[in-house]
Amino acid sequence: MGKSWGNIKTVAGFFSAIVLTQFGANTSAIAADTVVMRLGLFTESISLAELRKAAKTGELSGSLQPYVKKLSEQQRRFFLGALSMNVPMSVVTVNKLVNTQIGTIILNDFATALARKDKAGVQALRAGLVLGSTAPQGLSILSFIAAYPSKRLEINLPQAFIVARSLNTAFWRTQQFMLALTHSGLSSDIAPQLDPKTPQIAFPFDPSQPGIAQVKILNLSLNDQKRDAYGGQSQRQIPVDIYWSTAATANKPVIVFSHGFGSVRTDLRYLAEHLASHGYVVAALEHPGSNEANTNSAFQGKTRVMMPQEFLNRPQDISFVLDELEKLNQTANNPLQGKLATNKVMVIGYSFGGSTALALAGAEFQLEHLKQRCKKNLTILSLGEAMQCIAQELPENSYQLRDTRIKQAIALNPTTSLIFGETGLTKVQVPTLVLAGSADKTTPALTEQIIGFNKIPSPKWLVGIVGGTHLSVKDPSKTLDQIGQPNTPISGGEVVGEQAADVRKYVKAISLAFAAQMTPEAKNYAIFLTSDYAQFASTAAFPFRIITQIPPDAMAVVKEFVEK
Repeated sequence: MGKSWGNIKTVAGFFSAIVLTQFGANTSAIAADTVVMRLGLFTESISLAELRKAAKTGELSGSLQPYVKKLSEQQRRFFLGALSMNVPMSVVTVNKLVNTQIGTIILNDFATALARKDKAGVQALRAGLVLGSTAPQGLSILSFIAAYPSKRLEINLPQAFIVARSLNTAFWRTQQFMLALTHSGLSSDIAPQLDPKTPQIAFPFDPSQPGIAQVKILNLSLNDQKRDAYGGQSQRQIPVDIYWSTAATANKPVIVFSHGFGSVRTDLRYLAEHLASHGYVVAALEHPGSNEANTNSAFQGKTRVMMPQEFLNRPQDISFVLDELEKLNQTANNPLQGKLATNKVMVIGYSFGGSTALALAGAEFQLEHLKQRCKKNLTILSLGEAMQCIAQELPENSYQLRDTRIKQAIALNPTTSLIFGETGLTKVQVPTLVLAGSADKTTPALTEQIIGFNKIPSPKWLVGIVGGTHLSVKDPSKTLDQIGQPNTPISGGEVVGEQAADVRKYVKAISLAFAAQMTPEAKNYAIFLTSDYAQFASTAAFPFRIITQIPPDAMAVVKEFVEK
């Protein structure tokens, strides 16, 4: 993040919010000619004419003078620049972009800053924005004010600051990126398409359906006596659930799951059962320093939310489990004897576990930039970025945690923006699939997945879940706590449970197809890792996309949103 981003955050958030809103057709002949700033019982008024004059002349005069005295020179330049900023787009483009649940959430957030007696803030915003976008110069603060359906645009100043402070910068940048792609005519690459065409192609079978084998679960509790657990314990105890069936053979890779921060080893249980039903052995382990139990203990004030050493412990947990599985593979009379291909392993990581998976695949932790960034009081971080900042306490600036037994990696909604620095992801040495949700607030797609994906060497795949949120891929049994959660710019609004059934179905299909690339059945499953199948599997709620490279013209758009 460069210096200028902090200066444009409010306007960037404002514009990215309004372009994602679902506009209605109801407008009013009344338009605002005055902006009123309300602070408790006190108000200050600024005429639209004076704002226009300031934007044209670059000078703040007249009734704006009382505000000028309270602003720094940098703030004055920012204010004038905001008045002059235009976002040219057609109403048609806006309507295509904004048919999302996120749009309504954003409008409701911004409406809380409007002082209206009729409770029609959302409708007023929608009407002002759609009319403002028809102005000759395009959408701007001035064209919005001029089109706002009321003689006065009253802003509750304290609430406006609350909304501005809560902006999730990385999330807004993702939305801006998606807008730019569509506006640049690149929607066929990775931007949302609401009406994809069903490909005229026949698929040999449905990889989302369960296999014929009955799944069994073997529960283990492994103790790594060579490493200290969190909290100074003498050993690190790692629970492991092994999903398997009698169809398991050493011809198929062992699959290891790494869960997300503050979660448990069952957060992808539906996926483990699916893969096991097709003859794969899946080991889902729990990381004791960053699981749900540790987080609950932290909430009670008994421990830290997470120790920095956990970034290193997690990949080491998986390497340790693979060592133990190799012993199990050679244990006489064990049902898994001779069925565990521990020398060819696929790792699947979710969220923080996605970072773990990438590290095992060869990505290098590079912390110098992270340490500089996280010590500064910069713009609001996403939750994923804030979690990565814990790593700034690690003593070294570089860590290599690759396990050569890992031959493929899947990273679902991973955290990558800070932990791997500029070049850490270029060290990945195995085929990798990265999944991103366009409405993910916790690990925003642009900063956490799209930019990082571009650095990973081929072969690689980027899967886009248009409308998917951070928790959409999780087992429904682990998202029950989302019921009744408030929607905010930085959290909430999760699409989970039955609403996300289409997402989980697609995740099952592509995960099975990806695992099969390490078996003699590779060619039979390769078709399911194509854009044709992604479009075929898409639903009205969730258009799916998959690409193997981000086109150069799309990457040029990315660079516009990434400070050098």
